[in-house]
Parts: sequence; C-alpha cells; structure tokens
Amino acid sequence: MGTYKYHILVCGGTGCKSSQSTQIVQNLNEEIKANNLENFVKVVTTGCFGFCERGPIVKVLPDNSFYNYVKPEDATEIINEHIIKGRRVERLLFRDPVTNKPVTDSKHINFYQKQLRIVLRNCGVIDPENIEEYIARDGYLALYKCLNELTPTEVIDIIKRSGLRGRGGAGFPTGVKWEIAAASPGPEKYVVCNADEGDPGAFMDRSVLEGDPHSVLEAMAICGYAIGASHGLIYIRAEYPMAIKRLKIAIKQAEEYGLLGKNIFGTDFSFDIELRYGAGAFVCGEETALIHSMEGNRGEPTVKPPYPAVSGYKGKPTNVNNVETFANISPIIIKGPEWFASIGTEKSKGTKVFALAGKINNVGLIEVPMGITLREIIYEIGGGIKNDKKFKAIQTGGPSGGCLTEKHLDTPIEYETLVAAGSMMGSGGMIVMDEDDCMVSVAKFYLDFTVEESCGKCAPCRIGNKRLSEILDKITKGNGTMEDIELLKNLCMVIKDTALCGLGQTSPNPVQSTLENFWDEYVEHIVDKKCRANKCKDLIHYYIDPENCTGCMACARKCPVNAIAGERKQVHVINQDLCTKCGTCLETCKFNAVYII
Repeated sequence: MGTYKYHILVCGGTGCKSSQSTQIVQNLNEEIKANNLENFVKVVTTGCFGFCERGPIVKVLPDNSFYNYVKPEDATEIINEHIIKGRRVERLLFRDPVTNKPVTDSKHINFYQKQLRIVLRNCGVIDPENIEEYIARDGYLALYKCLNELTPTEVIDIIKRSGLRGRGGAGFPTGVKWEIAAASPGPEKYVVCNADEGDPGAFMDRSVLEGDPHSVLEAMAICGYAIGASHGLIYIRAEYPMAIKRLKIAIKQAEEYGLLGKNIFGTDFSFDIELRYGAGAFVCGEETALIHSMEGNRGEPTVKPPYPAVSGYKGKPTNVNNVETFANISPIIIKGPEWFASIGTEKSKGTKVFALAGKINNVGLIEVPMGITLREIIYEIGGGIKNDKKFKAIQTGGPSGGCLTEKHLDTPIEYETLVAAGSMMGSGGMIVMDEDDCMVSVAKFYLDFTVEESCGKCAPCRIGNKRLSEILDKITKGNGTMEDIELLKNLCMVIKDTALCGLGQTSPNPVQSTLENFWDEYVEHIVDKKCRANKCKDLIHYYIDPENCTGCMACARKCPVNAIAGERKQVHVINQDLCTKCGTCLETCKFNAVYII
C-alpha cells in the first residue's frame, strides 16, 4: 500500500458508480490536494465491497472505518474530520440494526460475519486497474508455481483433489473436465471463460471481473498449461462495459509484465487471451451455444456428446469454465487442495458466490461456505425481509431454478440438496419474495423470460414453454380450470424429458416448484378467481369506502383514465368499466378510503 498513512477505498463497482462514487473519488482527491495531503493519503477505486444495499461505500484504512450511503458532498467532512483531525464521521458509519450503535470496524458488520471470501478475496480491497496491487496479494504466484514446480498432470490432480465443481450451474467436477480436455488429442486447444451472465438479478461474474480481473486471467493461463492450450477466449456480454474495460486493461498490463504472451516466466509456455462479445442471449450461457456464437454462428446448443472438451471451438478440444470457477483456481494452487476440500460439505467443497436480491434488507454480493442454510443467508447475512414482511419464497438458480419455501429454510446449500428440494444451485442468483408476491405470477415471469430467450431450435422449448406461459396467463386472468393444472404438470414432464439442452430441460422448474409448494394459490386463482397478493390485475377491483372518503378529490385528479366520479366533499365512486387497475388511487388516498377486493 506504499508509504501513505491513510488509504481511502471507494467502491468502483457498477452499482456504486451509478450512485456517483466517481464523483466521490474526484471530490476526495480535490480535498486532499487543497489540504496538501498528497503524500499522506491515497484514494483507491476498488471493485464491489458486496454490501450493495449500503452503497456508495467508502472504507478508510488502517482503522477499517466503514462509511455507507456516502454522497459526493461528504468528501469534505471525511477529509477534514477523519484524515486531518483523526475523528471518525459517525453519521456515515454503518450502524448495527439491533443496537443502532455505530460499528467502528467493518469486520464486525453482521453482513460479513458468516462469509468466507475466496473468490471475492480481492474485491473491494485492491485497485483492479493496477496489476501491482494484485501481485502484492500473491497474484500470479500460482502460475509461477505451476510453470516451475508442477507438471500439467500434477496441476490437474490438485484441482481434482480439491473437489472444486463448476460454478456455472451443473456442478461438474472441474478437475475431471480439465483431465478430459488434456487427454483429447490435437496440437491446438482452447481455454474459454464463460462470462455470459444472463440470469435475472445475477451480478456475480460481473462483480468479479470488475473487482479482480487478474484472478481470471491467471487461472485461464494455468488451465492452458494443464490441458496444453496456448490461447484463451473470454466470452462476455456487451452489456458489461466496465468489466470489459477492466479486462482490457488487465490483459494489456499482464502482457507488459510478461505474465501473458510468449515464454511466460522464461519458460517455453506461451498463452494469450482475447475478448469475444455476446449480444446478451440467455441461451449462450450454455457452453455449446456459447462456442457457436464465438464462431460467428447462431447461438444454438448442440447434442452432447461430443463435449467441448473433445470437440469445441473450431472443432478443437476446448475447456469451458465460468468466471467464478476460474477465480477459485489460484488459491487452490497456492494453499493446496486439502485446504479447499476442508471447506464446505462432503460433496460440495469450497464456497459459493450469490447475488442476494429481492425483498431482502441487505441486497448484495455474498460468498459463503457450502453447507450454510438458507435461513442463515436470509436472516443473518441478508438481515431479514424488508419492512418486516413475512418471508414467502426464495428463487435459487435463476429461470432454471425453483421457488423454495419456509420448510426449506434449514436446507444446507449443496448441489444435490437443492435439486432434491426442487431447485438448483445455478450460477448463483437468489431472489427473495415476501407475502406480497403472487407465486403464479412469479412462475409466469420466469416462463415469459425463457420463452423470450429460447433459441427456438428444439420444439419442447420453443413450443412447450410457450404453451406453459399461455396456460399461466389464462390462470392469472381468472379463466383457468383445474384441468389446466394437470396440463401444466404433464407438459413440464415432457419438456424436462425431451428438451435439447440443460436450459430447456430445467425451464419448467419454476412452474413445478410453485405447483408443489403453492398449490392453494393456483386453486384460488382458478376456483375463487382471487389473487391473495393482489398482483393479478384481472382478479382485483378497486373500491372506495364511503365511511372513509372525505371527497377531497385527490384520487379523481390523479386517475389517468377519469374512472373516479364524485363532487367535492361527497363520496366518490370508481367506474369498474373504465378502471385500468393502475393503483394510483390507492397510492394517492391519505384517508385509507381506497381498498382492493
């Protein structure tokens, strides 16, 4: 960290950037210059701290002060009070939600208590655009060790013994995947990093690439050495401009330092990396569709075998891992497979990164040991449900996952247990829902997403999911029948058994899990023509209570379709034929006169 007395770390992830963290950095530097403190304190723009709910975040070292909800205008006070006078700015400090007392050391913040940061080890700690900061934290030491102390076979054996499984969804053993690619004959092989993160609410891979790009570059080079490849490709969606920018900077710096390119560390091993951009198609997260897209073809999956490890990019042996999988590699090489295998559970080793979102108090990026329960994540790390609402469900695994309920809260997070519960690990999205969510609508939301993103190659996904969505639409509009439920069940089974790729095969999971866990809501929609969460517009009606209506006319003035009639100081009435059920009247009324049936 140099000879500075203070380092001020400012979150430079996408979320905090959108909340003016760049301006915070600029203001801090201006105050430092104005007070002649350039040799005394340094401002560092880092990657994501994880605690996105509290951003923008500013952390002051060495005293570990954690400032949250920081605004650009707070820069003056931080420099004058904390840096010059040595007094923390208490109003900006994170406060314990129970005691409301300021927490002076970030390691005591409840959000981080049960986390174990391996993949995220450098995020929020280093400047991702400065290779020397990565090197200072053992960066490229693992690559040096592999090239100078280990054979390719020994590298693969270490990864196998660690128990690392692919973090992209299916959980295939990473070492075995590398072993297959290494054994596949051919002088030309490829290493591919899948950074096509398409799940709604997911931002794990983006945050790693923004906060610690070198961890992925180093791991790809290690993989190239292990399988006999000299070229790597990172397939990243074009919607990630900051991640792309930082990857480009990292690749250039690694080449300048001789850590990518020809004869790395003076050995005969050469490896280079290039970026390939995706247009944001969800199906291109599937490895064969991703490869076709990189080749300039339509992003459609193909039947396996052959697997990419045998015949992939340009028909050559290709190893495909996602961002998070690669980010685990260097620590495993440095600390040993036994260290990694000691974390987690028997079948699910290490940690998992999740994007925690939805109706949760602590929205953010978390990394937890495998085996932790959903209850611990939601109520301890996540801080419980927003506005003290009742927990209803959590969707894991994105559109390919399922909705788990209160009965699953003590389920340990492992690949097999989540599948047994009707969901899956997926790439790491976690969306929390509360009592105000309609589970039939939730299932329809995910089905609509799948229909929109289907490549259309196979009929079960192209047509089957469209039919599922149509049936759900029928039910949410109050036109469903009990026979539709049986049709949903049967159609889900057919799609699972016959779809071409894993995305199509898992697409019915949201429907199946909500049918199993929220059967009564489906029945209510069909039999009672009622949506208990008041989310399905066709099943709700707005009325005005004559006892509470004061005739203030506020609702009538705000109604966009003039559906509310009544004279001043007289009871108003909503014309049901004109009402579009936008909810403006409910939001406007200050006298609790508007209600929903």
